[in-house]
Amino acid sequence: MAGAVKGRVCVTGAGGFVGSWMVKLLLSKDYTVHGTVRDPGDEKYNHLNKLEKASDNLKLFKADLLDYNSLLAAITGCDGVFHVASPVPSSNVPNPEVELIEPTVKGTLNVLRACCEANIKRVVIVSSGAAVIMNPKWPKGQVKDETCWSDKDYCKETNNWYYFSKTEAESVAWEFAKKNGLDLIVVCPTLILGPLLQSSINASSLVLVKLLKEGHEKVENKVWTMVDVRDVAEALLVVYEKSEAEGRYICTAHMIMTQDSVETLKRIYPTYNYPKGFTEGNEGDELSSEKLQKLGWNCKAVEETLVDSVESYKQAGILK
Repeated sequence: MAGAVKGRVCVTGAGGFVGSWMVKLLLSKDYTVHGTVRDPGDEKYNHLNKLEKASDNLKLFKADLLDYNSLLAAITGCDGVFHVASPVPSSNVPNPEVELIEPTVKGTLNVLRACCEANIKRVVIVSSGAAVIMNPKWPKGQVKDETCWSDKDYCKETNNWYYFSKTEAESVAWEFAKKNGLDLIVVCPTLILGPLLQSSINASSLVLVKLLKEGHEKVENKVWTMVDVRDVAEALLVVYEKSEAEGRYICTAHMIMTQDSVETLKRIYPTYNYPKGFTEGNEGDELSSEKLQKLGWNCKAVEETLVDSVESYKQAGILK
């Protein structure tokens, strides 16, 4: 079977929500995978070693985004790199410079420098819809596409540090790639939901868990611009494998009101502690994944994502 192996790739943040699904997908497609994690011996990464084909084709590396040599060791010998690792806060950040901006921006640059040194053929970075949507100058009512960038000054003024960190990291990545002739593709997913492979809950999944558990009197009926984690992994692979892929790709699937999500889930799971009422929410940002769809990407139905999410939270003991 060795002849069928498609090459060697590195996934940073392999133990996280998106990283775990990326590793699973790559192994299923006969790639050999180098995965970076904080501590390969930690049992929280056991799920990776249990994946099909992991025993032969997965090697975990101890690495830190701010430790260049640890990244270089993981990336050396690979053909491609998927830079997935990035801090996502689940609450307010008291010290954004240290907790968010430095690891996101410096970490991205360290990965790209290591890619240059290791002669990587193509790098795919997971950015975020957060690097697209925060733009007060964009014409109202116009669908946001890949030409729309979040305004960094506006992000700072409004204390949207996560949005700032993702926008800054992506800008710096493009600058570096152009200067150094690196083949870079960027995928910008919106709110990522779907089943967990890892044992701990991540920030985006917490959005849904809180809705099922906390039973608030009223919550804001916000628009969720969401995408399934399995579809994000597929998007990353599509842009890596298709030679014609270039530039940025927005990765989003559905716009659904919080209230509609609750109604859908209530029909299937009537006993959870849902919000009792809703206040009027924002209109949300309409984003287009048309560019990604032209490469052959498509997405799961919203109900499938919600149900598979809940079933995985039950299995992990996060919900009863």
